[in-house]
Amino acid sequence: MKIGRHTVTNPLILAPMAGVTDFPFRSLCRALGAGLTPSEMVAANPKLRNSRKSQLRLSHHHEESPRIVQIAGGNAAMLADAARYNADLGAEVIDINMGCPAKKVCNKAAGSALLKDEKHVQEILEAVVKAVDIPVTLKTRTGWDTSSKNYLRIAKIAEDAGIAALALHGRTRADRFQGQAEYDSIAEVKTQIKIPVIANGDIDSPQKAHQVLRHTNADALMIGRAAQGNPWIFLEINHYLQTGERLAPPSNEEVLQTLTQHLNGLYNLYGEFMGPRIARKHVGWYLKTRPNSESFRREFNKIDTAKVQLETIAVFFE
Repeated sequence: MKIGRHTVTNPLILAPMAGVTDFPFRSLCRALGAGLTPSEMVAANPKLRNSRKSQLRLSHHHEESPRIVQIAGGNAAMLADAARYNADLGAEVIDINMGCPAKKVCNKAAGSALLKDEKHVQEILEAVVKAVDIPVTLKTRTGWDTSSKNYLRIAKIAEDAGIAALALHGRTRADRFQGQAEYDSIAEVKTQIKIPVIANGDIDSPQKAHQVLRHTNADALMIGRAAQGNPWIFLEINHYLQTGERLAPPSNEEVLQTLTQHLNGLYNLYGEFMGPRIARKHVGWYLKTRPNSESFRREFNKIDTAKVQLETIAVFFE
């Protein structure tokens, strides 16, 4: 798959998820088999750039190439400016968010709310593509709701505007994450446009990844919620696609080692106060299928220091 001048040989992409896919998590997923790891959604509004959250998300120089930064907003000129700004900071691909279903995003006429106005979508895509000399990609959904699915028109608008690749979550905004993903819709888009199409939605196992690739003929797969607490999913899918065999799950020692590395990354990035608090949700995801995890997590969520968190995790795995 080619995205502009970048050749992508690994078809597995980590989905950008706000509050989840920060630098420590992206680094783990890349090390464990993700081919591309886009940033968390970055607000296009320049007034938000100096906030601590934005500053942490705007640092791209540690990333492996190609560095992909996802931007979100509802104003074409503002999004174009945000694309230039992030390109100057080292982004090598700009991704535009038109898929986020969150109310706080849609209420600002951003994310998947943009799908209600196709002319505005065209204005945004054309403005961002013209603003930078690096590839621009688009992540979107099949429409605002089941009565207004416009994924084919959006896909053609994107291709005509110069978008380099399209990631399609096979759900409407109204669906959020409920119901079955529409792989037929993704397959239909693949037959109608020439730019790479990336399938997204409910890809949670190696077998499912294989099925979705065959059904949609997509150029790549985007994996989101299934990677939370399970960065090994990329390793497992890659192995299955190449050999047709399932990898054994990671051992307790491997899980503890990876989780410890992840937590230390969070502490280093966010500091002693916020690091342990952000770590709590990740620990919950890592341990959700393990015996006695619920009672452990209730006690773990009361711990507010990195040192005690690490000690407690080590004892749990013993």
